[in-house]
Amino acid sequence: MTVLGYGGMFRAFTYIAYTLSSVSGFPSSAVPWLLIVFGIGLFVGNFAGGKLAARSIDRTLLVVLVVLTVVLAVFALVATSPVLTVIALVLMGAFGFATVPALQTRVMQYADHAPTLASGANIAAFNLGNALGAWIGGLTIAAGLGYTSPIWAGSGITLAAVVLTLVAMGAVRRGRSRAAARTTTTGSIATI
Repeated sequence: MTVLGYGGMFRAFTYIAYTLSSVSGFPSSAVPWLLIVFGIGLFVGNFAGGKLAARSIDRTLLVVLVVLTVVLAVFALVATSPVLTVIALVLMGAFGFATVPALQTRVMQYADHAPTLASGANIAAFNLGNALGAWIGGLTIAAGLGYTSPIWAGSGITLAAVVLTLVAMGAVRRGRSRAAARTTTTGSIATI
């Protein structure tokens, strides 16, 4: 989930300077300021994602990934509009980083015997998502698909993260159902 969900945003972000100048029409001098706008979205998303994940990790992860998928697709469609691009940048940052607390907390939730190893592996998955995002985004541009193609690729891979999240949530539910079915209650003592 981490490689796909977080990597989707990085497919779009890695080549964002080219998208902003070549597609959206911003002068190159505006790009650093637009990255600050993106950074504000990252900050807000990380904060909000943490608050939401504290309530429900799986629901937060699913909703944030679905919205990020849509935001990326819409961004690719409206990238020629400077105003809509700025809005999309904020939303991409916000929903991209809102995934982080839920992804990290979900891993820690299932890693009670090796939390340090699990946390390190998840951070490695974030970095793998970054690297694969840049590589695949570059391949789409090299294929002549234009500077919005990494954004489309990001939306597609984030959609794959949504599917994987649904599969994982279903597997956890099925596991809990099986465990509950194996538990019988005798008086006030439960035996497994």
